[in-house]
Amino acid sequence: MITSYDDHSPSIDPDAWIAQDATVCGDVAIGAGSRIMHGARLVAEAGASIRIGRYCIVLENAVIRATGRHDCTLGDHCVIGPNSHVVGAQIRDEVFIATGAAVFHGAEIGRGSEVRINGTVHLRTRLEPGSTVPIGWIAVGEPAQILPPDQHEAIWSLQQPLDFPGFVYGVDRTHPNVMKSITARLSGALGVHKAENS
Repeated sequence: MITSYDDHSPSIDPDAWIAQDATVCGDVAIGAGSRIMHGARLVAEAGASIRIGRYCIVLENAVIRATGRHDCTLGDHCVIGPNSHVVGAQIRDEVFIATGAAVFHGAEIGRGSEVRINGTVHLRTRLEPGSTVPIGWIAVGEPAQILPPDQHEAIWSLQQPLDFPGFVYGVDRTHPNVMKSITARLSGALGVHKAENS
């Protein structure tokens, strides 16, 4: 399904291909030779854009999102693996994001890097060119520290100052009703999609 969002329509190079059961929504540009496979979802919310370079492969059930605060860009010759999730990140050329990996808001992944199966690149994290996040490991910080998943306290000590609620949603983490504030904002912003069903 190729659909507009907030008066922005996708721009798809004639040499790109999108599976019929994929979703491309909003201000999304897809370059020549790129392939968006079955069940993939590319959604640019209001005020945001997604730019997919040339010869990028977005595999089955991957999700690429951009939000009003965080655009998303893939360089040329990237692979986004099945069931992976990329939101509001800048991914340079020749990057491999493996199955089940997650890349968050404000992250930057340098050219030729790999985020292996179930790896995570946290928000506001910068991976140098040629970096590798091993299977199931977590990259956090700028420059990134890459840690195994059993190092929760060390990861949290680096992650907490990155301020996920503030950076992503503009909500103070110490607000007494932080989740109510986040969900009310999201509900309002995403309410535009109600028009798609009418």
